Amino acid sequence: MTDTTARPTATKFILWIVLALSLLGLDQITKFYFENNFTLGESFPVFTGFNLVLAHNTGAAFSFLADAGGWQRWGFTGLALAVIIAMLVLLARNNHRPMMALALTLITAGAMGNMIDRTMYGYVVDFLDFYWQNWHWPAFNIADIAICGGAFFLILDELISSRHSK
Repeated sequence: MTDTTARPTATKFILWIVLALSLLGLDQITKFYFENNFTLGESFPVFTGFNLVLAHNTGAAFSFLADAGGWQRWGFTGLALAVIIAMLVLLARNNHRPMMALALTLITAGAMGNMIDRTMYGYVVDFLDFYWQNWHWPAFNIADIAICGGAFFLILDELISSRHSK
């Protein structure tokens, strides 16, 4: 008898896609809320060190290339599309590995969320603002959290896999 849990299946792939679409939905709903209930730059203090704020990012992480003249909108959209395709291919091949599949799912969902923003608006909608005294971390969103979480789990999966292979 073969162990079917140790190989990728279409059912597992679909379940991971459902999770990705759920995260994408949460990302888009929160961005829609802030776009429709805040004015650009408006800040709402939640507690010391954390505000909700509407910010638009025309660049990449930390507003990298935000003032690059406009090409970055389609450049980052194309890059996101390539990442999404690569993540889906890897997910189809690795959906039997829970931590790897979670990492790929999170990165896919986050890339999709920010790609939708760039395509629709020409910028990414950010709304989470953490700060210490007068220093503010760049505002971010649910998609950014998913991408960072995915990167974390990807690294963790690799560290665990390399440790077990020794």
